[in-house]
Amino acid sequence: MNYRNKPVIVLLTAPETSASVLYGLYDVLVSAGAVYLDMVSGAPGDELLQVRIVSADGKPFHCIGNIPVVPHCSIDEIEVVDAVIVCDMYTAIYDVPKGRYPREVSWLKRMHNTGALLTSVCSGSLLLAESGLLNGHQATAHWAYRDMFQRHFPNITFVNQSILCLAAESDGIVTAGGVSAWHDLSIYLIAKFCGYQTAIETAKVFLISGHSEGQSPYAVMTRPMDTTDGPISESLNWISENYSTTNPVEKMVERSGLKSRTFSRRFRTATGFTPIEYIQALRVEEAKQMLEADINSNDEIGIAIGYEDPVSFRRVFKRYSGLSPAAYRKKFQRISKIAKPKTVFKKIQ
Repeated sequence: MNYRNKPVIVLLTAPETSASVLYGLYDVLVSAGAVYLDMVSGAPGDELLQVRIVSADGKPFHCIGNIPVVPHCSIDEIEVVDAVIVCDMYTAIYDVPKGRYPREVSWLKRMHNTGALLTSVCSGSLLLAESGLLNGHQATAHWAYRDMFQRHFPNITFVNQSILCLAAESDGIVTAGGVSAWHDLSIYLIAKFCGYQTAIETAKVFLISGHSEGQSPYAVMTRPMDTTDGPISESLNWISENYSTTNPVEKMVERSGLKSRTFSRRFRTATGFTPIEYIQALRVEEAKQMLEADINSNDEIGIAIGYEDPVSFRRVFKRYSGLSPAAYRKKFQRISKIAKPKTVFKKIQ
């Protein structure tokens, strides 16, 4: 099947796909060029993109949440397209992310060879990683997959903070972060194939503003899996309760009985972090929870997690979260206010 009248974007999906990603992408992309004019003039414009939902075999199935999906066709019926979006395909963070979608991975290679732009949302980038097309490139996915990429795809540089990673765009690949990053990807694709004005108009229709801060404010430090390295495992247990102590790396080294260089090497092998990076990330995670609770001042929080100098605290916090402590507090307090009930109803007598 070869659609060539308009730019064609194919959504590759599977039972592990989120309905919000699949149908959200479909709705926004199909509306490009049509809905905005209908809203402002009462006369719909022309749809500027052809959007097709495909799966390995093209048969109806249910995706996550038992939501029905009826693909337009199978991947074998697609010969030439302008772009492919690999929707999210949920994978547990400690699973082996290989060998689950052999037909889809092979097809992605073929599409890349025909000149199609390959893109992905969240865990969809794991299929692009398995294909080998991302080797030597930067890529992103949901922040929770950072360690998985490091373990299974060491030839790919995982960019933890990115919402939309364009580093491999010149080689025909774009990856997007967490599931809601489909917002940013859809607007990017509309701008690429329909022009910036259409992208802006579509963003106005769906109230899409993008994730200007990237993933960093939302990312949570994932703790390492159980390690068989006794001294390192004991150090991780100790630091989880003593992260605010002074000279924490020196104390961990002393407790381990290892030489400093040996400790650092084994620590990084077990966690993916250098000792100081791990401690800083751990401290920032603790600070985030305090800021979200809005109990203490920024300086008090800095002291509580081990930073007597407010400047050092702000510098480290921004490095890991992408925001200053004050900006982080404001951002997540806004969510807290939305979530809290605003009206107290009196009990009916």
